[in-house]
Amino acid sequence: MSETPTNTLQYRFDGREDAPVLILGPSLGTTWHMWDRQVPELSKHWRIFRFDLPGHGGAPAYPSGSVSELAQRLLATLDGLGVQRFGFAGCAFSGALGMELALRRPERVASLALIAASPRFGTADEFRRRGVIVRTNGLDPMARTSPERWFTTGFAAAQPAITEWAVQMVRTTDPGCYIAACEALAAFDIRAELGRIGVPALVLAGSDDQVTGPAEARTLVAGIPDARLAVVPGASHLVPVEQPAAVTDLLVRHFSTAWQPAFDSSTGQMAIPAAPVKPVLAPPPSAAPLAEIAPAAPQPVALGNRPDPYDAGLKVRREVLGDAHVDRALASADAFSGDFQEFITRYAWGEIWDRPGLDRRSRSCVTLTALVAGGHLDELAFHTRAALRNGLTPVEIKEVLLQAAVYCGVPAANSAFKVAQQVIREETTPQE
Repeated sequence: MSETPTNTLQYRFDGREDAPVLILGPSLGTTWHMWDRQVPELSKHWRIFRFDLPGHGGAPAYPSGSVSELAQRLLATLDGLGVQRFGFAGCAFSGALGMELALRRPERVASLALIAASPRFGTADEFRRRGVIVRTNGLDPMARTSPERWFTTGFAAAQPAITEWAVQMVRTTDPGCYIAACEALAAFDIRAELGRIGVPALVLAGSDDQVTGPAEARTLVAGIPDARLAVVPGASHLVPVEQPAAVTDLLVRHFSTAWQPAFDSSTGQMAIPAAPVKPVLAPPPSAAPLAEIAPAAPQPVALGNRPDPYDAGLKVRREVLGDAHVDRALASADAFSGDFQEFITRYAWGEIWDRPGLDRRSRSCVTLTALVAGGHLDELAFHTRAALRNGLTPVEIKEVLLQAAVYCGVPAANSAFKVAQQVIREETTPQE
């Protein structure tokens, strides 16, 4: 086991030191112990490297703000240990991490197994709302609902000890690190890059997974040139825990037969087997689409030698207000209102909200105050929601409104409190 500085991860090894390294990565809210039942068999063939996400399993609580940043921390850990090439099996969040490594550092990854993974996990709004709930209520709501997300109903009922173990794993995670991981997943989207993953991949899904199930798995298989699909019956999201023998067998077969040759420093080349030709697989007609397609953005307008701020503004607008809100606003635009939508995206969000002088928390405080002063209650509602997404707590929003009551007037603040109270109740009430 490890001593963990801020730029590396808590880890452990199992198996003989001269074997090739196989990394097993955990899901959000779990620890390396989710792989305990795979280790005895896998360690006969490989040197098993397991790690904990920041703030999970007692690991130091140094949050990572993106999947890319966490990949760098994992590589720094491996560099310090002298590990250059490895196989990688990742569940859910760690599936994203494995794909990031295969895209950015393909020479390090010999083979890949993606379990309960997706090129985009749900929508950004879903994960940012999860962060709001944790910031307000702590991790107990996530812990109580984890068994229904992770396991089939029959397994949860038949295995109460494992179910309670799952609840305690989440409950003992550092909230700040959990929120940071949610933000990282909210920003993760590699759908356009799947074709550049050049290592052999096993894509494995539980047949009953309602989070990232067979539909998402088929998307990965259709996009990754050398990928194979395995659907495990009678399993939900944490497939390695619910069906350990099946997962172990699939991993042994995959990593024993699909291990890409190493880079040859003498020739400067790496032998890569030709990927098999295969059709693009479409989800079954009954499957829900992976994500809604946003309306086409207006064409950027050149601004002399300055970069056009429209694209940056649209990105900030989505991050602050949420995809659903922005999609509705853009979809409702017509010949009369379209220019106004382009105007606020470019100048309000691209020019002002994207300036470096204030952080988004501060900008939310200023915006809430200005909306109270102007009596703009409709906009106050969605900017209260935005303030929660930007990291303000309900207590801090209350203090902003109390401050506004002094300088903007009690009647204005009275109306504002009613609007903000309703939004906060909606956003911070855990969904059972």
